[in-house]
Amino acid sequence: MSWLKSVIGTEKAVIAMCHFRALPGDPGFDNSKGMSWVIDRAYDDLTALQNGGVDAVMFSNEFSMPYLTKVKPETSAAMARIIGQLMAEIRVPYGVNVLWDPVASFDLAMAVDAQFIREIFTGAYASDFGVWNTNVGETIRHQQRIGAGKVKTLFNIVPEAAVYLGNRDIQSIAKSTVFNNRPDALCVSGLTAGSKTDSATLKLVKDTVPGTVVLANTGVCLENVEEQLSIADGCVTATHFKKDGIFENFVDGDRVARFMDKVRSIRQ
Repeated sequence: MSWLKSVIGTEKAVIAMCHFRALPGDPGFDNSKGMSWVIDRAYDDLTALQNGGVDAVMFSNEFSMPYLTKVKPETSAAMARIIGQLMAEIRVPYGVNVLWDPVASFDLAMAVDAQFIREIFTGAYASDFGVWNTNVGETIRHQQRIGAGKVKTLFNIVPEAAVYLGNRDIQSIAKSTVFNNRPDALCVSGLTAGSKTDSATLKLVKDTVPGTVVLANTGVCLENVEEQLSIADGCVTATHFKKDGIFENFVDGDRVARFMDKVRSIRQ
């Protein structure tokens, strides 16, 4: 039995993303609508996800594009306000993801009592954001300094919109990441949000580190969830839950419910 059972309540867990609209300081933030509109839309999406039966949610600043690898204070402050106002409505385990800043994610997790975070903790990449470097040793020491040792860490080892600098295969990356860093889970992704996680790559990772939780991180949908969960220990799902399966849209509760009905049938 993995930690998914004790923290989220089930194996083959479905972690649903609750995407926040653009926040103050983001290029897409709508000053005329303000933070109240952002909070109301997050409430609507959270309600649809929970009513649809997801196992857990993860809050992220998904519409803070283009992303920063060190976020501004106003982003973390806005996310803390939103989650704080939603707190009384949250009925499932939850995590946070401040894109793409693991230190800020730990800080936010401690502020809102989140149980897990997902981030790019390790590696160096050529990406849409420029040359993307990390400092996992400092990040994990920050986790300990602020008392966040119980916050589960979901390491994304196939970051979206980026390629690893250096000639390393995915098996080597998975094996050394687990050996050196003791992640609670590895996330395997497609190119962008909504892009299918390659099943062959997913299997290579799981076969390489069978004792570590491995999650399909993007592109899981009604049509492929059985295949993906036959390999992975769970999935992180977002785009499929939105109206017409379009990233920019809001969550469609009926799509969530159909997906979760399928997942429950797989678990039996």
